[in-house]
Amino acid sequence: MSGEVEFDRKMLEALVCPVTHTTLHYDAGKQELVSKPANLAFPIRDGIPVMLVDEARKLD
Repeated sequence: MSGEVEFDRKMLEALVCPVTHTTLHYDAGKQELVSKPANLAFPIRDGIPVMLVDEARKLD
C-alpha cells in the first residue's frame, strides 16, 4: 500500500463546503477537497478531510 491513506468515497459525497454548502471536488494529487465557489481547498490529512476554513488554502 502506498503512503496515501484512502477515505470512504461515500463520505466524500456527503461533504459540502462549510462556506457555500456546495459540492466539493476531490483533487487526488494534492489530497484536497476543492470548493470553487468559495475559492478554497480543504486538506485531507491521514485520510481525514479537515473542513475548517482556517485550515483551507486559498486558490490562485
